[in-house]
Amino acid sequence: MKTPKLTKNHEQRVFFPIVLGIIFDPKTKKILIGKREKDKDISKLTWSFPGGRPEHDEELEESIKREIKEETGFNTESLGVIFAKTYPEKKDLLAIYYLCEITGGKEKTGQDFIELKWVYPEELEKYFTTSFHPKLKEYILGLKA
Repeated sequence: MKTPKLTKNHEQRVFFPIVLGIIFDPKTKKILIGKREKDKDISKLTWSFPGGRPEHDEELEESIKREIKEETGFNTESLGVIFAKTYPEKKDLLAIYYLCEITGGKEKTGQDFIELKWVYPEELEKYFTTSFHPKLKEYILGLKA
């Protein structure tokens, strides 16, 4: 079987994955976000969900747990992928969002975060300075139900 030739357009479509955790506390109905300082990928980014880039030989499920631990101090379990998107601010990033639950650990800022905050889903947009996809917003607002 012949390998198809890539066109010039296809060669330019390279994505770099990032994994992000939506950590929802069902008792308080709040979500954990962190404040970043001088994000290397999106300069206007301030508050975000915990996460980052997977290591080259790392499974995505393991990378989301590691990234959350490094940034928040919490141990988590992934409940699965809930959304994926690219960013108008940086089109070569492919963000994969996971719903996560805390299984242990102690809250502390680390790695890229300088502050952590628990917020209600309807408050999220006022913290985010980058695009917030309407379908992701709808999903997150549905967690309160």
